[in-house]
Amino acid sequence: MKTIALIAHDHKKADMVAWCMRHHDILVKHHLVGTGTTSGLVTEKTGLQVTPFLSGPLGGDLQIGASIATGQIDIVIFLSDPLTAQPHDPDVKALLRIAAVYNVPMANNIATADLVIAAALGDD
Repeated sequence: MKTIALIAHDHKKADMVAWCMRHHDILVKHHLVGTGTTSGLVTEKTGLQVTPFLSGPLGGDLQIGASIATGQIDIVIFLSDPLTAQPHDPDVKALLRIAAVYNVPMANNIATADLVIAAALGDD
């Protein structure tokens, strides 16, 4: 069982829910965590159990980063919105950096998320 972090900026939350619905049969076998609203929406719309962290702007991205640093997260699916400025951009950059430092796969769009889930978990 892997621990998968789910994060989505506001304009990408519907995409995250749709992605989780498409991969429900794989995701249900793993421990899911997510930032504030994203975790709630995924749980509500898909029935998947997602352990909530704080909202991204309130420290959720940093909580996930700390969990990566302590070896508690195996994969990050972070659907970011490149067309909208994010007030917590330094936190997002710190999360990207810590995932790179600890060699944790991080998908930032649907195409990459599909590849990561298929490569890492497709046979589970």
